[in-house]
Amino acid sequence: MKYAVVIEEGSKSFGAYVPDLPGCIAVGESRAEVVQLIQEAMELHLQGLQEQGECIPSPLSTVEIVSVAA
Repeated sequence: MKYAVVIEEGSKSFGAYVPDLPGCIAVGESRAEVVQLIQEAMELHLQGLQEQGECIPSPLSTVEIVSVAA
């Protein structure tokens, strides 16, 4: 399954979260690290949902880059 992931750059680290998987987050020192960590977090999150007998949410969120004049 493919889920949209939001990656935010902070002053000293990167954060990532998955809008369709509430509570699924990761923090890393680099963009590459946070991508790896969020993938691992997503796999564990989905595994936990399955073990609890809960439904796996369908990926519904999408990402669009929009340019505006500033």
